Amino acid sequence: MDNIKIQTTQNVDIEYEVASVGDRILATLLDYLFFTAYFFIWLLIGGLTDGYIFRSMAVVTLISLPILLYDLVLESLFQGKSFGKMIIKIKVVKVDGTQATFGSYLIRWLMRIIDMRLFSGLIALLTVILNGKGQRLGDMAAGTTVIKMKQKVTINDTILNKTRPNYTIVFPEVCKLSDNDIAIIKDVVRLSIQNDNFEAIDKLAKKTKQTMGITTNLPHKQFLAAVVQDYSQYKFDK
Repeated sequence: MDNIKIQTTQNVDIEYEVASVGDRILATLLDYLFFTAYFFIWLLIGGLTDGYIFRSMAVVTLISLPILLYDLVLESLFQGKSFGKMIIKIKVVKVDGTQATFGSYLIRWLMRIIDMRLFSGLIALLTVILNGKGQRLGDMAAGTTVIKMKQKVTINDTILNKTRPNYTIVFPEVCKLSDNDIAIIKDVVRLSIQNDNFEAIDKLAKKTKQTMGITTNLPHKQFLAAVVQDYSQYKFDK
C-alpha cells in the first residue's frame, strides 16, 4: 500500500497510508447507493401525486440539488468525508498535514466534471494510479489527497489523554498550542517510535519549545508526553 509523506506545520515529516483505488471506488459506489435511495423516495412521492411534482422544472431542479452538491456539502460538514467515505473509513486531507478548507473541497468538486464525469471516471482512475500520492486531478488542483483513517479509535488516538485526578499542569504555556499542534505531536511520536526515527522527535520538541516560548531540561520524548498531558488537562479545565 502506498504511503504519503506529509510535512506538518511544525516542519516534521510523517507518513500516512493513502487510500487505495479500491477504497475510493467502493466509497463512491456506496455514495451512489445513497443517491439511488434518495431518488427512489422521490419517485414514490411522485407516484403518490400522479407525477404532479415533476411537472415543474423548478421542483425538479431543487430535487436534484442535493445530489449535485452532495460531495461539496458533506465533505465540508464532515471534515473530508462523504457517507461512503465514512463507511470505508477514508477522508480528504491537505497534503501539508492541515485540515482541508472549503476552498479545497470546492476545487475538488468543480474538477469532478473532468475527473469523474468524462470517460466514466477513467481519468480519475488513471490519475490516482499513476500519481503515487493518491491524487486525482481535483486533488492535485486543491492540494489534497485521500488517506485511510484508523480502524479503532481510543482515547490515545484522540488529541486528548486521560489525566490523573488532581493532575497539575507542568507547562502552562500549552495554552499557546492548538488542537492541530497536539494531534501532530501525538502522530509524530507514535510513528517515530514505530520507525525508530528519534531525530523527528528531537526536531519536534525543539519546535514545540520555541512555539511555547520555554526552556526545559526534560528529555525530548518525556517533554512531549508532558505537553500532551498538560494540554489535555488544560482543555478539560476550560
